[in-house]
Amino acid sequence: MREKYKPTVRILTIMLLDMLLIAVCGGMAFLVRFDFSFNAIPLDYKTLLWRFLTLECVITLAIFWVRKMYHYVWRAVSIYDVADMILTVVLAFVTSYVIGRAVGLRLPNSVAFIDLLCLVITQVGMRCALRFYRVFSLAVDKRKDNGERIMIIGGGSAGRLLLNEIQSSHKVVGKVCCVIDDNTSKWGKQMNGVPICGGRESIMDMAKKEKITQIIFAIPAATPVQKREILEICQKTGCKVRTLPGIYQMVNGEVSLADVKDVQVEDLLGRDPVQLDTGVVSGFLRDKTVLVTGGGGSIGSELCRQIARFGPAKLIILDIYENNAYDIQQELLSKFPDLNLRVEIASIRDKERIYSLFQQHRPEIVFHAAAHKHVPLMENCPDEAVKNNIFGTYHVVRAAEKFGVKKFVMISTDKAVNPTNIMGATKRFCEMILQSRTESATEFCAVRFGNVLGSNGSVVPLFKRQIENGGPVTLTDKRIIRYFMTIPEASQLVLEAGAMARRGQIFVLDMGEPVKILALAENLIRLSGLEPYRDIEIKEIGLRPGEKLYEELLMKNDQLIKTANNKIFVEQQENIPQAYIMAGLKRLDQAVSDNANLELSDLMKQLVPTYRDPEEVNGTVVRETEEVEVKA
Repeated sequence: MREKYKPTVRILTIMLLDMLLIAVCGGMAFLVRFDFSFNAIPLDYKTLLWRFLTLECVITLAIFWVRKMYHYVWRAVSIYDVADMILTVVLAFVTSYVIGRAVGLRLPNSVAFIDLLCLVITQVGMRCALRFYRVFSLAVDKRKDNGERIMIIGGGSAGRLLLNEIQSSHKVVGKVCCVIDDNTSKWGKQMNGVPICGGRESIMDMAKKEKITQIIFAIPAATPVQKREILEICQKTGCKVRTLPGIYQMVNGEVSLADVKDVQVEDLLGRDPVQLDTGVVSGFLRDKTVLVTGGGGSIGSELCRQIARFGPAKLIILDIYENNAYDIQQELLSKFPDLNLRVEIASIRDKERIYSLFQQHRPEIVFHAAAHKHVPLMENCPDEAVKNNIFGTYHVVRAAEKFGVKKFVMISTDKAVNPTNIMGATKRFCEMILQSRTESATEFCAVRFGNVLGSNGSVVPLFKRQIENGGPVTLTDKRIIRYFMTIPEASQLVLEAGAMARRGQIFVLDMGEPVKILALAENLIRLSGLEPYRDIEIKEIGLRPGEKLYEELLMKNDQLIKTANNKIFVEQQENIPQAYIMAGLKRLDQAVSDNANLELSDLMKQLVPTYRDPEEVNGTVVRETEEVEVKA
């Protein structure tokens, strides 16, 4: 019960203090007016003072209550709170003064003015006392000097809010030593007592001069290119670099230390993300029954998250691995409690099971993300790549046609472009299966994109594990380049492609400039607060079977057609005879049945005309590169 009455006791105590201050300020105003001589104050004025103070106390307490002057957290008052307090004190006094004059209690104007000044100072000062004490105690706190030495990049609103929290928090052991901002008009000025020392060109010098140990990037509105350029400079300082995730905190007023996170490698891509046309996608998915195969994987699970936002009539997640399927199920049920969600554990290689599920759920839209995708593993197990990627896809395609699916979107890969490995060849043959279904009532399409940052089996998680273990970080070849995108980008592209797709189309993404894997490894090491080649070794181990040295440009084809989204293009292929596909499937089935793994590679080269040996492709690229260098 004591806890229940604490707020009431606190408010009553503050009210008593307010009345005391009102009396003290009124008496002080008369003493100042009469040269600090109590005896010099006329008796009529003394009577007037007590009557006015009684009236003022009643009116002030009432206005303070209405204006919530008793509900501030004193230790955390802000400049906005102070402005509101001053307004409330002035309003209360003016109301008392006007009503007092109306009932004949006419204070001398000089006394009223002095009284008002005293009230503002004492009433606001009392409520700010804890904050003043807190700031003073932090200013003399030696732990701050002995902790992290912080540089903030960005002298705008986000940087200021972050600086306020760092300076006012006992939990932060460290202090902000300088602020960097590209706005020249701010140079030489101070923000909360911290100097703004220059633009991005000053980062290296100031980090060395101030012995900075941590840099916080606090420009939520920066473009991806600006962010990458500044973060690349920050990495060279050897300091730990952290960042605010995005501009939404500024909109919601939620900038705080809790929002600051370690810099991720995607922050260094420097490419504008794909913008999703939510109107088109919403009309495509809302109130539809949607099936996602491989729905527990990296891309499949993100597809499910995105689809759930648009209110499908039913979402079916199909996956062979129950742990991943369970994780995404629990996440979606938590975030979307009204979602009609079903999870089915099954293999796409099980034809009868797939047909049964399609008959049961009657999906209208299918996103086909189930596949084997690891290049070296599939080189060693080509029969598994054929059985899962090709025959599994064919089972899903036939089930979609038989049970009335309106649109079928397959997740493909850049490795299907002039493939040099079994995995890429199987994905290209799957594209060909879709392009052969010209007479089908179901609209089939595929979406190609490059490497996905952070996906299961991608290079980034591998590098991070190697760094955590102390190295070395292993590269197959230091000349390798790849195109990257984030998991949300990939998923959004798939959704929009599905919304706009027509029969037999293959969608590709303008993924910007390629990334050198060596630079990616070096950046990841620096983001971990370590120095490449000094703290962590980078070791070259040679190309793996079927691996390309340079991933070919998806955008090289002159046949590409631009869509409404300037980042998404369509590669319109010629129709492929269905008889050709059926004959190929029979030959593949025979080879798999005979366990003829050695023959599968040759057979895939016959079925996929663009399939070439990696040595041939890599050798050609190296020769072309050397010729360009000689001419230059």
